Amino acid sequence: MALMQRFRENWVRPALFFGNNPISLAGGAITSASGVTLVIYWLAEIFGTPRHNPYLGLIFFLFLPALFVIGLLLIPIGVYVRRKKLLKAGLIPSAFPKIDFNDHVFRHGVDIVLVATVANLLVVSMASYRGATYMDSPSFCGASCHVMNPEYTAYKISPHSHVECVECHIGSGAASYFEAKVNGTKQVLEVAFDSYPRPIPSPVTNLRPARVICEGCHTPTRFDGDKLLVKSSFADDEQNTETQTVLVLHLGGEDSLSHRIGIHGVHLGHIEYITTDTSRTTIPWVQRRNADGTETVFESSSVKGVPQGERRVMDCIDCHNRAAHTFVTAEEAINRAMADGAISPKLPWVHKEGLQLLKASYASQAEARTQIPQQLAAFYRGSHPEVMSSEADLEQKAAGELVTLYCQNVFPSMKVTWGTHPNHIGHMSYPGCFRCHDGDHSAKDGSAITQDCSVCHNLLAVDESKPKVLVDLGIQTQ
Repeated sequence: MALMQRFRENWVRPALFFGNNPISLAGGAITSASGVTLVIYWLAEIFGTPRHNPYLGLIFFLFLPALFVIGLLLIPIGVYVRRKKLLKAGLIPSAFPKIDFNDHVFRHGVDIVLVATVANLLVVSMASYRGATYMDSPSFCGASCHVMNPEYTAYKISPHSHVECVECHIGSGAASYFEAKVNGTKQVLEVAFDSYPRPIPSPVTNLRPARVICEGCHTPTRFDGDKLLVKSSFADDEQNTETQTVLVLHLGGEDSLSHRIGIHGVHLGHIEYITTDTSRTTIPWVQRRNADGTETVFESSSVKGVPQGERRVMDCIDCHNRAAHTFVTAEEAINRAMADGAISPKLPWVHKEGLQLLKASYASQAEARTQIPQQLAAFYRGSHPEVMSSEADLEQKAAGELVTLYCQNVFPSMKVTWGTHPNHIGHMSYPGCFRCHDGDHSAKDGSAITQDCSVCHNLLAVDESKPKVLVDLGIQTQ
């Protein structure tokens, strides 16, 4: 009982006395209002009220919880300020007002404070958890931050759109989480002061290694065998003449006899390289660890000795560098759309005109959404009026698809255009494989990194109209 008596006299009475001030009362009001709002929102989520606006997450998972904590902090701040003022004026009483637990009004007040304290602890805990979860969501990373719009747009249509951003960009453990939040705070400040880079630089230099990202889902030694690849291209003539290239990719891997063959198999060994540019496009030095433990160094003729630059152990990301944020070229975009039927090849000159519209300069995506349909319609009204009368639906569909292709790959406000972010898979649009397999990387013993095409693929048809091999396979009819 003596302990409780001292607690009431030395803590409870002073707290109640000094807490009767505008700052503490305002803090209590702010905490109560934000806490009630948060609880109501959480209940609405539980009962299935839809949430379509990504900025609501900023309000309910970040701003309101922060306001709730600020309100709590204002309470002791107000107590401190009032005590300091009264102490300076010499008005602190020798004995604080008596606390009488026999007074049922006072007891009810204490009960309310205790219940409010427990409720506040629960709200802070839940708000902290929900806030941390929200900050790890793709919606927060992409939709809430307009700076990341190009990356988020590409992410949503990528094969990895079901994988959350944090799975690749943030590691497990407190250290990785803390580092990510510090980096996020830096980015918020860059946005606030309009000092963020345009475009967002790639590759990400602090991305976790593939062995803890990609290999969590993709087994590196899995034998994939061969893959048949058919690529369609359309000419810039009136008929949009279609030709196809057919090739067999030797994906390979490690077979049942532990033989490493094909594209994946060859690169499963320990290979290091040095790149001298930030996009990892220029690779003048490569070192391979052989099966017997020896090492072979291949150097480009342009360098002597070990060059200065970033040194990396080759992994999946060095070729699959745009696995979740792929931007294609204008040619590839329109060819894919026409092959899929999203843009009908029946429309005369649609490949040539569509490509010109995609590559044209627009001040913004909003301008592109207006100009592309208008200019395509103007072309057909002037050159092929029959299209606007008999194939108007195909023309409108083509215009809409061209707008979609543009808005998926070009972001003027972020200085992202066709070719800004190279894709190192293949070697048709960017150097890709030829960064090393260029015939110019040789070793001291005279050997060189192979440039033999058949090591990686066999060409069954090149730019042929209705290739016979597809007819023989039953994929196409004659």
